[in-house]
Amino acid sequence: MWRHLNTITTRTSSISRMRSLSALVQSKALVNGNWIDASGSATFEVRNPSSGEVIGHVPNMNVSDAQDAINAAKQAYESKEWRSLTAKDRSNLLKKWHKLIEQHTQEIAEIMTAESGKPINESKGEVAYGNAFVEWFAEEARRIYGEIIPSPVANREIIVMKQPIGVAALITPWNFPLAMITRKAGAALAAGCTVVVKPSEDTPLTALAVAKLAEEAGIPGGVINVVTTNKAAPIGDLFCKSPDVRGISFTGSTEVGKLLFRNSADGIKRVCLELGGNAPFIVFDSANVEKAVEGAMASKFRNCGQTCVSANRFFVQDGVYEKFVSQLKERVEALKIGDGQSCDVQIGPLINQMQFKKVSGFVEDARSKKANVITGGKPLPSIGPLFYAPTIITDVPPTAQLYTEEVFGPVVSIIRFKDEPEAIQKANDTRRGLAGYFYSENLQQVFRVAKRLEVGMVGVNEGMISAAEAPFGGVKESGVGREGSKHGIDDYVDIKYICMGNLKYD
Repeated sequence: MWRHLNTITTRTSSISRMRSLSALVQSKALVNGNWIDASGSATFEVRNPSSGEVIGHVPNMNVSDAQDAINAAKQAYESKEWRSLTAKDRSNLLKKWHKLIEQHTQEIAEIMTAESGKPINESKGEVAYGNAFVEWFAEEARRIYGEIIPSPVANREIIVMKQPIGVAALITPWNFPLAMITRKAGAALAAGCTVVVKPSEDTPLTALAVAKLAEEAGIPGGVINVVTTNKAAPIGDLFCKSPDVRGISFTGSTEVGKLLFRNSADGIKRVCLELGGNAPFIVFDSANVEKAVEGAMASKFRNCGQTCVSANRFFVQDGVYEKFVSQLKERVEALKIGDGQSCDVQIGPLINQMQFKKVSGFVEDARSKKANVITGGKPLPSIGPLFYAPTIITDVPPTAQLYTEEVFGPVVSIIRFKDEPEAIQKANDTRRGLAGYFYSENLQQVFRVAKRLEVGMVGVNEGMISAAEAPFGGVKESGVGREGSKHGIDDYVDIKYICMGNLKYD
């Protein structure tokens, strides 16, 4: 069945690997251009989820420390050194940052794999993907255009310009510890903002490594600040209530996103939320089944299923149901599972015990409701305490948690359907609307379904849809705003209208 690699050798070498990367592995936070400890020198451990071993310690910062970071970002924003830079200057700094990240791809990927557990090849892919946002926004920095609008009055001119909002707080998750920072910070810096980054407590080392390279690129002190902590709630509350923070960008759960949105209301802050999904993956009778299986593997099992756009509910039409399930089962059972530091590994561990319990609980809930586990459905303690077998479950009822909630793990839930209207109705029967996927070779059907799916992003005959050039974001309870693309700048700029009056042209 599943093939798992010997993890003993890689586990015993993970600490020495981190030591070999010492130039990028930081044990201090970055505030106002200085690498500092937390108040009282408090720290917390960073663990490798594959082995459970401690691979580093970082400052456990409190609200006072976070306020210092906000003050630093505000001071940097108001400083002549930053505000006097032209769009071309900011573009050049981002290009230097991009080049340094590119040059250190292997080191960053190894840090990422050590703290997140994702396979090393996926980590390298994330470095390239995340760095594409730095490159994109380096270019977009010079394309934040204003307007001159024809005036209805002869002696007036209407001028519109875009200006940075000020300090932006960026709260990022553990599943893409580099890309979620660069997607936000790249846009913010391109617009002329300064930032305070609060990375996940599970993956702070990648954030600090990228910040180190930003410093080396010549980005002025205080423009990028990184606050590490395992006390997320009070610091998030500070970001929401501080009058000096003019924008918040958050990627994470819908529940936390709603809280941040609510708490930011008094200050009327600019808020960009990229929240949880419940992505449908529809396979119609007209689909190329082999391509659908390939897309399902890419969408579902990247990062052990721990992505916000991962397919969550698989709806398969009667005519291709047996073929799709059979081929998918064969592919799933061939996956190689183990410590992500091995180049052959395709599936790593879940990130932490909380996520492991969630995935296990969802599977047991489906079992108790008569769903059929056709492969997997169990922990793999012989590999490690956070490893869970890639799983396929059929006949999942609408009352199961796997059907109604985002599992965020390597579990495929398959539901059979009869016709297109049924598939659309079931796909849209959720309060979430981030991404959706479907496979069809019928051109008429492609346009109908793409328009009717209630999601912010649609993959048609494609399981991997993210790109720096495309707007990323959801509808309904999956968020507000867009990241990436030319629209990614919008949350970091204010539009100012200037009326020039009493002009004489004769």
